[in-house]
Amino acid sequence: MRRPIKKKRILSPDPQYKSTDVAKLINYIMERGKKNIARTIVYDAFAIIAQETKKEPLEVFREALHNVGPTVELKSKRIGGANYQVPTEVKPERRLVLSLRWMIEAAHSKKGVRMAQKLAEEIIASSKNEGVSITKRENVQKMAEANRAFAHLAW
Repeated sequence: MRRPIKKKRILSPDPQYKSTDVAKLINYIMERGKKNIARTIVYDAFAIIAQETKKEPLEVFREALHNVGPTVELKSKRIGGANYQVPTEVKPERRLVLSLRWMIEAAHSKKGVRMAQKLAEEIIASSKNEGVSITKRENVQKMAEANRAFAHLAW
């Protein structure tokens, strides 16, 4: 008998910005269950964004998410003993997950500054179509373009 399909949990929006995307960002930054520290990091980063850009930080964050999110990604598929990298379209939920993950990884890779400052810099850079996470998205897009010949193998 097949296993029952898991129900998606509904994430409650964060208290300050009333956004589920910000709540997801907080959860991704959280380490070892320390959510208050993660909240502090995100809210401090948003304060830095508001100070530097003179714009609403939620708008800058949404623009960054839109810019970083990939439209195509590669998935490995094994056919007759050979592995092919098949380009597939990215669902909106996965697109959000990848963009958050890439921005956090880019912020972690920088050294010598508080995490809130690094995250704010990465979000601002991503909203301007610059930065490490944008480079990551472009690399994924280029790889998908290079493997377009295998698109007919998509399932």
